Amino acid sequence: METANPRYNDRHEMIASAIDTEIDRQAKSGANRIDVNALAEAVEDAIAPTKPSLAGKSPGELNATNDD
Repeated sequence: METANPRYNDRHEMIASAIDTEIDRQAKSGANRIDVNALAEAVEDAIAPTKPSLAGKSPGELNATNDD
């Protein structure tokens, strides 16, 4: 099923790539069965939003010269 929404296509590609990579990893490790939990974790990792950087200053590190 094709759709014109590029966001859907990007998400779909990320999920497909995560599944492909995880199944390949499991096959190379000699698994006889697919580890569904590992597969689900790989998909979750692929679609999880990026966490913000912790590069800013904490309130305790601020003073009159750097509080902007």
